[in-house]
Amino acid sequence: MTAQAETPRRSAGPFDNRVEIQWCPGCPNFGILKAFKQAFEKLGKSPEELCLVSGIGQAAKLPHYLRCNFFNGLHGRALPVATAIKAANPTLTTIVVTGDGDCYGEGGNHFLHALRRNPDITVVVHNNEIYALTKGQASPTTARGERRSIQADGVQIEPMNAAATAILGGSTFVARGYAGHIDHLTELITEAVRHPGMACVDVIQPCITWGTHPLSWYKERVEPLPEGYDPSDRTSALSQAMLPENRFRTGILYRGSPGATFGSRFRETITDKPLAGLKPLQADRVEEFLDVFRP
Repeated sequence: MTAQAETPRRSAGPFDNRVEIQWCPGCPNFGILKAFKQAFEKLGKSPEELCLVSGIGQAAKLPHYLRCNFFNGLHGRALPVATAIKAANPTLTTIVVTGDGDCYGEGGNHFLHALRRNPDITVVVHNNEIYALTKGQASPTTARGERRSIQADGVQIEPMNAAATAILGGSTFVARGYAGHIDHLTELITEAVRHPGMACVDVIQPCITWGTHPLSWYKERVEPLPEGYDPSDRTSALSQAMLPENRFRTGILYRGSPGATFGSRFRETITDKPLAGLKPLQADRVEEFLDVFRP
């Protein structure tokens, strides 16, 4: 018998794990996953320094495919969890990975009020303009008139402009990326993580299974912000975010002064130390505390 040559194994990166990826072959989500890994390496982060938080959906699976801390919660509820994690342990780089349905639909109110609270977290939204996990229903960002699986006569209302909402709602870092431009998306995620305060990155992510348009349609309509564009001008940022339908300007739309974060205000009010830095309560002290409430 002759020995067969062993298939060479690809060397694993610091953020790779062995979980089987459940996305469709060729899904642009793979580009977003690669951008995350590249961004973490550029930032010099180690897996134990990271905490990714997600809800439900195809986008929410991404933390499963990275070697780091993560919390996978309920549909639309990633933002309050991430806000609490960062307040309790500010040493963690806390990132929400979510989809347009998860964040802007089920999590819409959480999104609006997180903008007001300004937690020091990064929110990356896979925006494919549909609910891809549940077979293509319309999401808050689906274009008006588009026929979807349960909108047989077409969507009857205008789509939500997430980037404009984030700018008006108080986020001091708002960017738009494209899943097909991996290196550019890497830069956007890197800058978003470095920004103190709530940073929002809306990623145009075509769905190759349930989406309406082929990838070529997006390639013709995705373009960078104009040369010399000033992201500190909030009025210009809104105008770029609110271009006519089917045009997508990518880059940092708005970057302003971050201001006080939720975690810093919380610690000033409640405790001078992060909760993660406090000594654990001893078992006998727990019983003593509970005795107050016992009949």
